[in-house]
Parts: sequence; structure tokens; C-alpha cells
Amino acid sequence: MNLLIFSIGLLAQGCFSARILTQWLISEKKHEVISPTLFWVFSLIGAYLMFYYGWLRNDFSIIVGQFISFYVYVGNLRLKGVWNKIPLVIRWLLLLTPMIVGMATIQKDSHFVDVFLRNKDVPMQLLIFGTLGQVVFTFRFIYQWIYSSKKQISALPPAFWWISLSGSCMILIYGILRQDPILILGQSLGFISYIRNLMIGYKKSKV
Repeated sequence: MNLLIFSIGLLAQGCFSARILTQWLISEKKHEVISPTLFWVFSLIGAYLMFYYGWLRNDFSIIVGQFISFYVYVGNLRLKGVWNKIPLVIRWLLLLTPMIVGMATIQKDSHFVDVFLRNKDVPMQLLIFGTLGQVVFTFRFIYQWIYSSKKQISALPPAFWWISLSGSCMILIYGILRQDPILILGQSLGFISYIRNLMIGYKKSKV
């Protein structure tokens, strides 16, 4: 794997790991499941980098997952009142570049199909499985966004962590079969946090 591509993926996973540790440590301290602002800041930066990692790796499943979740992170930062504090130029850059890259790739129909959907390094069955894993993993944030919008507060309900566990298992298997150290590393680190947040949440609900 190209060193530059690997570095981008590693930096993205570093952001995802930072968000997990930050959220976990704050939740342990407060004895309840917390949705801290830093969780969403690290998520946004990680998704932005991971999107380009997937693009450079010609990996459609990664692109799909990060593209959808990226805008959910923006929505949560809006609920937190943080998004509008970011300089306008940076906000537009963050919002538009994934869309522009995505549309430019799809518009080249034959190129898109050959590179992303007929990638000799990723058999179609594996691509479908990996994409399904990303969809499940991403759905946790769609669910979280719907839940938070109804509550008008950024929150991480128990179902978020159950969906995280399911999607993470699928992506980990995909990463192993794809021999992708970035995916393997990223998903392996999340398991303990997901389980621990479920334990904290259920313990809090019994109090």
C-alpha cells in the first residue's frame, strides 16, 4: 500500500480512536453516556480523511459509509452550536469537496464501474458484503440523528451502540478479507467502548 495513502488512513483512524476514547472517558467520569462536542469534531475530521482514503484505495464501500455519516456529524455540530463558529470558508470547503469528488467520480460512468465496482482486488461478493457492513455501521448515525433531532439535543442512545457492534463486526471481517490494516485497526479498537457504553447506559437507566 502506498505510504501516503496509508498515512491518510492511519490519521483518519487516529481521529476515530480519539473520539472513542474522549467519549468513553467523559462517560466514565459522568457515570452516564455522554455525547461530547469533541466526539463530533474528531468524527468530522476522521470522516473527511477516510473518505479520501477510500477514494485513493478505489474502495466503494468505504466511500459510501463516510459520505453519509460525514453530514450527520455536521448536523450534530449544529445541534451543539459549534458548526456556525467555524470560519465560513472552512465550512464550505468541508461541505462541498466530498460532493464534488463524488459527483466527478460517478459522472465518469465507465471509469466508476471499472475502478470501483469491477475492482479486481475486491470480488463483487466481498464488495457487497463490505458495503452492507458500511451501510449498517452508518445507519447508527442516521438513527442517532433522527433520535437527536426529535429530542433537540445531541445524544447517543443504547440502540446506537448495538448497531455499532453489528456494523463493526461486518467491517472487521471485510477488512480481514481485504487485508486492509487500517480497517482492522479501526474496528478492533471500538468493541470495548461500544460494550462499555451499553453497560454504563443500562446501569444509569436502573438508577
